[in-house]
Amino acid sequence: MCGIVGYVGPRDALPILMGGLRRLEYRGYDSAGVALEHDGVLEVHRAEGKLDNLVTVLSATTARGHAGLGHTRWATHGRPTEQNAHPHVDCDRVTAVIHNGIIENFEELKSPLVAAGHVFTSETDTEVVVHLIEDALAGGLSLEDAARAVLPRLEGAAAIAFVSGRDPGTIVAARISNAGGVIVGYGEGENFLASDIPALLEHTRTVAYLEPGELAVITAAAVRFLRFDGSAIDKVRTTITWDPVAAAKSGYKHFMLKEIFEQPRTISDTLLGRVQRSSGLVVFDQDLRLSDDQARALPRITFVACGTAYYAALVGKYLVERLARIPCDVEIASEYRYRDPVVVPGQLVISVTQSGETVDTLAAMEEARKRGARLLTFVNVVGSQASRMADDVIHLHAGPEISVASTKAYTAMVVDLYLFAVYLAQRRETIAPADAAKLLAEAFHLPTLMDAVLGEELKVKALAYRYHEARDFLFLGRGANYPTALEGAHKLKELSYSHAEGTAAGEMKHGINALIDEHLPVVAIALRDSTYKKMLSTIQEVRARAGVVIALANDDDLEIAGKADEVIRIPRTNELLAPALAVVPLQLFAYHVSDRRGNDVDQPRNLAKSVTVE
Repeated sequence: MCGIVGYVGPRDALPILMGGLRRLEYRGYDSAGVALEHDGVLEVHRAEGKLDNLVTVLSATTARGHAGLGHTRWATHGRPTEQNAHPHVDCDRVTAVIHNGIIENFEELKSPLVAAGHVFTSETDTEVVVHLIEDALAGGLSLEDAARAVLPRLEGAAAIAFVSGRDPGTIVAARISNAGGVIVGYGEGENFLASDIPALLEHTRTVAYLEPGELAVITAAAVRFLRFDGSAIDKVRTTITWDPVAAAKSGYKHFMLKEIFEQPRTISDTLLGRVQRSSGLVVFDQDLRLSDDQARALPRITFVACGTAYYAALVGKYLVERLARIPCDVEIASEYRYRDPVVVPGQLVISVTQSGETVDTLAAMEEARKRGARLLTFVNVVGSQASRMADDVIHLHAGPEISVASTKAYTAMVVDLYLFAVYLAQRRETIAPADAAKLLAEAFHLPTLMDAVLGEELKVKALAYRYHEARDFLFLGRGANYPTALEGAHKLKELSYSHAEGTAAGEMKHGINALIDEHLPVVAIALRDSTYKKMLSTIQEVRARAGVVIALANDDDLEIAGKADEVIRIPRTNELLAPALAVVPLQLFAYHVSDRRGNDVDQPRNLAKSVTVE
């Protein structure tokens, strides 16, 4: 979850490192630090807390160098203190390391180092690596060879980078296992390193990705790639099409609010070019290699995902079963590999992930592959590990998502899953062409409907301000909008720090009714769909127990006003597409409750954007 950035070249490295860290601050914000190498001299500066604290530390120095590393940390081993901040250095302060991930065997590696006289100054697992490198360098090895000697000894999931006064003008970066992305950026007479694309976009769009078991040796003049055994690798370069401006706030108070308002464009982008005009068929680009015969033969689909992506996958199950008539189940990725899952011949396992680097999702994919499944991933980040592992890829086209709380990636997931369900239904002939055409026409109208919902922001903001002091919330939904209730509660709890629970409205009589009183706001998703009458009955149950009801209803619903205390209205669309629209006011509600409380909306406490450690 930590952010990594590096630079080697003729320019002053510090502004480049700090600019990259600023763009990666969403990755981790417990502490931050930089290591600068200049003519064989290493200079390290660190600070506890957010990046501004490091800026203050650096303002009192004349730090300089033409090679360096920067790091913003989300704590795993060791408290979020300056002592535990990266970079970590060896006893002679000649070599520095930064790290994203976990070294699982660090204790057994540390004991002999301590016995040999190495002095450790932190509580982290990371520091053991730089002391191992110190021993290897003392034996006369180059930084590259020292890294190759040490890296195979490390167990766990990690992205690691080194810089040393013993090998001036060189950065060595490596990737162990599937966690922690490592991206090399190419410049003219200079080269770059980062854990995430936004850190590089200001300087280059030409990149290459490290796979597990690979390392890069980066100088100003060249980049070499090799495996841990020393064999050379000829890397393919990739061009990133994201606009650097997309990573800026564009006048919005927070990235999250900007990303909420980007959703009409994001949905347009994800729909673009995915319906063949001549045939009316849904088509995806060449990264989806699933043939029509394979689609027709699919016996079962399992979705694996975490957090917000898991709720999108629940919508996907509803859509695929309803339209394509394929049995589906949805697994929490962090549990999948620990329960001896059953994979039947010909089964498709679909991972849903914004970053493509979520360690639990990658581990679930690995487990599914071992058991013979075909892998498909819905992923936002081009070139991510999930996209490289999968047999088939559907890119979300949501663009950079900076806020920790996902919004536009979620709705892009839902819309792409909607398209995929139609795609399967068309190949399996479980839907009439006229019905498919209607479903697709409604999808292309969705950006306009989203614009209308966003036009009601001030009303949602007023409602959020009215209820911002509530400590508990209950979200209710049924059918395709049961996952919307889960996601609405998830957004509110991660941003506002209130307790919020999402549940299926039909479960109220099975225990949830005990929670209802006049202090509990109940958000009921009561759209005019096949579950509408059931939702009205649930609302009446809540009101009968003195509960406060905030109803999410369609704008043509005249009946709901007399049954709810508050009403948020959205346009009507078809029942299967409604989850992509209904979630938008819930995103706005969570945002404004949290902002009213004075919380850091883009960087909620104890959370990070991409969970790359287990």
